[in-house]
Amino acid sequence: MNFSSDDFTIQCLGEREIPSAVTVSYFTLDDKRTLFHNDLQNYLHDKVSEAMPLSLEVAGPRERIFFDPPKTKAAIVTCGGLCPGINDVIRSLVMELYHRYGVGNIVGVKYGFQGLIPSFGHRVVELTPEVVKDIHADGGSILSSSRGRQDIREMVNVLKRMNIDIFFCIGGDGTMRATECITEEINKRKLNISVIGIPKTIDNDLNLIDKTFGFDTAISEAVKAIQCAHVEAKGAPMGIGLVKIMGRQSGHIAVHAALAQNDVNFVLIPEVPFDLEGENGFLKILENRMRKSNHCVILVAEGAGQEHMIRYDRQIETDASGNLKLLDIGLFLRTAIENHFKKIGVEINLKYIDPSYMIRSVRANAGDSIYCGALGQYATHAGMAGKTGMLVGLFRGEFVHLPLKTITSGKKVDACGNIWMRVIESTGQPLSMKKLP
Repeated sequence: MNFSSDDFTIQCLGEREIPSAVTVSYFTLDDKRTLFHNDLQNYLHDKVSEAMPLSLEVAGPRERIFFDPPKTKAAIVTCGGLCPGINDVIRSLVMELYHRYGVGNIVGVKYGFQGLIPSFGHRVVELTPEVVKDIHADGGSILSSSRGRQDIREMVNVLKRMNIDIFFCIGGDGTMRATECITEEINKRKLNISVIGIPKTIDNDLNLIDKTFGFDTAISEAVKAIQCAHVEAKGAPMGIGLVKIMGRQSGHIAVHAALAQNDVNFVLIPEVPFDLEGENGFLKILENRMRKSNHCVILVAEGAGQEHMIRYDRQIETDASGNLKLLDIGLFLRTAIENHFKKIGVEINLKYIDPSYMIRSVRANAGDSIYCGALGQYATHAGMAGKTGMLVGLFRGEFVHLPLKTITSGKKVDACGNIWMRVIESTGQPLSMKKLP
């Protein structure tokens, strides 16, 4: 995607006239920016063209703020699927607003954007330091969540009626799209409501973001499943451990978990198609591996191999958020592997493990907890400064402000890149399991 400098302009509600209540050793200036490109070719291009290099606004506390803390009311919502670290972000937002800025009026919107639609009847909850002080020890979201589109105008009506000044939205790509629409409706009505996104997707597939929270925890938990699969595979003659892991459109969790636990022999991800049958197909290569080593561990991302299961007469189905409903590659592979070995008269012991919902619901590990705390703090600084229509994210090691419109899902594992080549070296699987041309 090609960007211009205008794409990274951050909206602000107006002049910041109130001295910040935050006590820090430094304040961040709006003109402090980090370079978008870090390669020599783009630098030389900008130098020749005399264009201003693309850059992003750096996150941090501003010396003067837009909202008067004692008069400010903030709301927090969590949307989409569960993910480790949501409660850590909620806690960080509340603690920063209350203790650092002196904002005492903070509410939580229950069950995602449904909570802003009166007909659902969900009540908002008051969020105080006492309420959130221990929630980081629990998985899930204290505010619960939901999927599905809601009426933008009706949600803005409720935000206005509740006198919300800052609206924090925690969610994935679909949530960020809805948050962008909410911002546009607020701007259309000329309301002084700051809208700040905090990106969440356990698959780590948002562009421009180094990593999304929950990803590190997902890798750690996936490693535990791989360890169990390896024990099972080696614990019986001709043992196979098959693990299905999250990864609808990308295999980031699978590849990193495989590198973290070097017991995996095959990694199957959406970005690298494979054949099942034939001399160069997966089943034959698996058969050769089993005859040689007597055991095997297979790690498959949920979005891999969908082409092997799709029937031409099957109607495409989507969930409430508009995501394509995937067919179960784990169960399909289990059956395909069992049938293949039965056909050639070889008895195997296959154990299938799907830890997906266990991973989603655990508490954040130490690394993710630190990251979530920082996201909450930087989001609070942005909201109090009157920034809007933006999210906070980590870009090349720097916390930055990114306009909501620049963020999309679809960051892929590069099948010709360094990470995938390391997986190939680690597993020993062929570079390609496709029919030779």
